[in-house]
Amino acid sequence: MTYQTLIRHMALGCLTLCAALAHAEGHAPHWDYKGKLGATHWGALDAGFEACARGTAQSPVDIRKTVKEALPALDFQYASGAPTLVNNGHTVQVNMPAGSKLVVGGRALELLQFHFHTPSEEAVGGKRAAMVAHFVHKAEDGGLGVVAVLIQPGKKNQAWEPIFAHLPRVGEQVTVDGLALHPAALLPEKHGYYSFEGSLTTPPCSEGVQWMVLKEPVKLSAQQIKSFRRVYSANARPLQPLHGRVVKEST
Repeated sequence: MTYQTLIRHMALGCLTLCAALAHAEGHAPHWDYKGKLGATHWGALDAGFEACARGTAQSPVDIRKTVKEALPALDFQYASGAPTLVNNGHTVQVNMPAGSKLVVGGRALELLQFHFHTPSEEAVGGKRAAMVAHFVHKAEDGGLGVVAVLIQPGKKNQAWEPIFAHLPRVGEQVTVDGLALHPAALLPEKHGYYSFEGSLTTPPCSEGVQWMVLKEPVKLSAQQIKSFRRVYSANARPLQPLHGRVVKEST
């Protein structure tokens, strides 16, 4: 394994392996979406989670008032690869091998993984979609860029079916023999988007994340959506105040 590959694996496992090890060693508390460990209490669970309560650029947000602008195009240079599906106790995460990247405004970000929330964490005009997929990218300087793909009910989506047909249970990791997933096929046809500065939507709620929410949703069947909700009935953080942030909208 090369040094670069090792670093990539460490980044991929940050939301799962590192968190699990920290919890096992007593360094980080468990968190949840409801009850005493729910989102309204995250900031009090650990000193490292302070941004969840005190941050001023938190995600998700309700996209209502926007400023239209000639935003740079999203150039999805995604490649086909064999995914690994992981249930980390908070969502189902699809880890992708190296080779896929997003180029925006001349900046290249490598696709690490995508994962799901239901309902969608982001709202548009006060309305949340049935689900959302967050495609997490990382630049060479360590900066994160997340593309949110809203999901609404419709017809069965064959491109997404290999994922929803093999959803792992909590603690499971699944690889599907012979499956080569092309992440570009999971995106909507049009790539117009909303852009704003935000944070991770789970502890430690770190800020400085570039968010790009695609305006056009993808459609999945009610059965596909239900299959995820059987694993996680609700795993969306409450909406956060903008605190003066401007949401830009591509023209």
